[in-house]
Amino acid sequence: MWFANFFVAASATMIMPFLSLFIETMGDFSADYVQRWAGFVFGITFLTAFFMSPIWGRFGDKHGHKKVLLISGSGIALCTLLIAFVQSVEQLFTLRLLMGVVTGFIPTSLALISAQTPKEEAGKTLGTLQMGTVSGGLFGPLLGGLLADAVGFQYTFILTSAGILLATIVVLLGIKEVRQSKKKDKQQTYSRKEVLSHILHQPILMTILLVTTLIQIANFSVQPLLALYVIDLTSGSNIAFLAGMAFSATGFGNLLATRQWGNLGDKIGHEKVLVLLLVFSSVTFIPQGFAHSFWQLVVARFIFGIAVGGLIPCTTAYIRQVAPVAMQGEVLGYNVSFRFLGNVIGPMMGGVLSGYFGISSVFFITSLLFLLAAFILWGAIHYVNRHSEKAHYS
Repeated sequence: MWFANFFVAASATMIMPFLSLFIETMGDFSADYVQRWAGFVFGITFLTAFFMSPIWGRFGDKHGHKKVLLISGSGIALCTLLIAFVQSVEQLFTLRLLMGVVTGFIPTSLALISAQTPKEEAGKTLGTLQMGTVSGGLFGPLLGGLLADAVGFQYTFILTSAGILLATIVVLLGIKEVRQSKKKDKQQTYSRKEVLSHILHQPILMTILLVTTLIQIANFSVQPLLALYVIDLTSGSNIAFLAGMAFSATGFGNLLATRQWGNLGDKIGHEKVLVLLLVFSSVTFIPQGFAHSFWQLVVARFIFGIAVGGLIPCTTAYIRQVAPVAMQGEVLGYNVSFRFLGNVIGPMMGGVLSGYFGISSVFFITSLLFLLAAFILWGAIHYVNRHSEKAHYS
């Protein structure tokens, strides 16, 4: 599964650094138009995925996560291949929308491994799996930037599609899903109402789902704009490669720290580590907005990557601990939906803010969002601890 996630993450991130540059090749557009549509095209995939993710999660609980992985990988590969032949921004927008129906390969892989991992080792195991995703995200933007500069956007999309198809074949031939017995649960299946009730009666769990949205809004607000920001900071001709390097700097920071954050969460509590990482992310995002050179941006994004690398594995591991086995896929599906909602709002928000106030302003707003998420989660933890103490002494 590590290798499959590596291929999917590498292939998916190959196209992200130059998406705004790709839009510029479709016509004589103003900078505001490109920034706005870069946000729309980037975010629309996740709007569709927001609605589909719980459905795929429930399907995976009933029929197996491997089937979801095969459907997702094949669908993403096909949509990416078709993007290579689009002639307009509207066609690109439509294909990205359709891609959202099957998006969710990496979250589903987390659900598959999570369901087969002992709870006390969930953080470390998911952190290790996340390293595959992070490693792919590290090399993907660099490779994508090199290919875009060398052979053009069309062939880069074709090669990206082939990489995702290869990952799907790896799952088909190399992954055997062991379905765990649900006899330990009081019920073998849970209705959607019971799943929602379980979430609503777990204050920290509900808060983490909401905080997940804020995290993704913050994290994705600048991603479609990064190539345009790099243009402002450098006069180099190989912009796609440099944008890929800026993307990969975050991935390299992730790679160094992800497993350690998951391991720390196993020891002291994943919700506590999440609060720490959110504050760390807030602080490390600010220097990116003050960057005066390309290399300052790269260093700042590397430090930010160290902080943000533990957010996804710690979130997944916490859900693994508090959700019964029979509903974990669906609960994780709701978590992914909240992530996708943030993925929709973030790029659109970033596009609008940058159009009015400049790209640098997006970094400062993003920092505040990370800090807000930290305060909300800290408040939920404090609330639960206070009520637990009252119940203990009453």
